[in-house]
Parts: sequence; C-alpha cells; structure tokens
Amino acid sequence: MNQPFTLAACAEMLWRERPIEWRCARLKEMGFEVGLWNWPEHDLAALEKSGATFSIMNGYLTGRLADDEGADELLRSARETAQVGKRLGVARLNLHGTGLGEGGLPVRPSEVVSGRMWLKARDTLARIADMAEEEGVVYTLENLNLPVDHPGTPFGRAEDTLALVESVNHPRLKLNLDLYHLQIGEGNLIETCRKCLPWIGEVQVADVPGRCEPGTGEINYAGVAKALVDMGYCGPVGMEAFAYDSPEKALEAFRAAFSPI
Repeated sequence: MNQPFTLAACAEMLWRERPIEWRCARLKEMGFEVGLWNWPEHDLAALEKSGATFSIMNGYLTGRLADDEGADELLRSARETAQVGKRLGVARLNLHGTGLGEGGLPVRPSEVVSGRMWLKARDTLARIADMAEEEGVVYTLENLNLPVDHPGTPFGRAEDTLALVESVNHPRLKLNLDLYHLQIGEGNLIETCRKCLPWIGEVQVADVPGRCEPGTGEINYAGVAKALVDMGYCGPVGMEAFAYDSPEKALEAFRAAFSPI
C-alpha cells in the first residue's frame, strides 16, 4: 500500500542553527514538503533555489478578523502574501483568529467574543475567500490552544474555526486542523477530525506535552493515522514540532506514525 498522506514538516522548528534554504533542501532530500512561517524573514530567491515544495506558509502579516480596521488590514496583508505564495508555489496560506505577536500571544486579546465579532469574522473570511478566488490561492484557518500557548486568541478552538469555515462555505477557504492545539484545548481528536473532514485543507501534528515529534508524548498518532485513512482523508499532514533528539530521528518517527497500518 502506498503512503496515504502527503507529509510535510515546519522548517523553522528543525536544524535551527542552519540557514533556512539548507533546511528546505534537506527536507526535500528526505522526501518531505516544507512548512514556513513568516516570509519577510527569508530570502525568497534562496527558498526558490532550494527546490522544495512548500505545503503551507503564514498567509498574512498583520490584521484581524473581527473589527473593521483589522479586517481591511488583514485583507491587504493577505493579498500581498498571496503574491509571495504564488511565487513560491505554496499550496496553502494560513490564517489565525487574530494577529499573533511575541511568543505567539494575540496582538489584541479577546477573552469574550461577541455576536457582532462572530458576524464580522465571517464577513472578513468571506472577503478573504473571494480574494483567494481572484488570486488562485487557498487559505486555511488554524485552531490554536488557549490554555498553554495562545491565551486570549479569539476563534481559537477547532469548534470555532469549523463554524466559521463551514459558514463561509467556499472552496478557497479550508481548515488547518492542528492536533497538538486540539489535544491541549479540546481533546477528542478522532471524532473532531471526522466532524471537520469535509473542510480540512491540512492536518498538523506535534505530541503533547513538549511539542516534539509523534511518539514523545501522550497522543497515539498511529491510531489517529489509521482513523484518518479509515474515514477517507488522504491529504497533507504537516509536522509542526521540535525534535526531541535529532531532526532526522524526529522526521523518521513522524513518517513511521503516518505510514500505512
């Protein structure tokens, strides 16, 4: 049986002492696609020369979903990033409930999300989806955990991201379902995958606690992989994790966890 998933890994979290283009080339050599964070931090020409295939990248630099000023800035920033995404051939451009600053904390925390904010967020995402149609790109909306890494981020739960993406109902807007964040914030991984399945653009993984590769924590990723195959998911799976030991060992553990049962 062939590998059912397209496997990728976040270059920023591996071989952190090496240049980013070296990391991208090494991931390609090992048979993985590449995930990136913020493009202004990198030499785009060097990324192109790496020959890597880019699975996902942060799809905006500034802006927010749920207020007028933030929404306009998000759309402007996302359109600018779409041009870079097209240049690099990035498959998916990623969004969050609000802009994230130092340490992954929200630039504008929202402990309470009002009905008006929900309506504005849906409207903003619909505008993003229409822009994505014009530009020929795909955006994803990522769930984030609130208890540990991203307190105060609005629309952070997988339940929230699913509600928004399902409501917009546009083929250019998908879910980036991050199972590390889901395990910390909500749990019930397999059933949540099943509920989100029609809208998933990418699944991201890291183990809990520690945010290292599968097999270093409490999540039975081999079981999750089998369940994804059984429910018919055959899309990209990205490891957004640190290496517990060496990046090579981490990547092989990831590959083993998401190989056919």
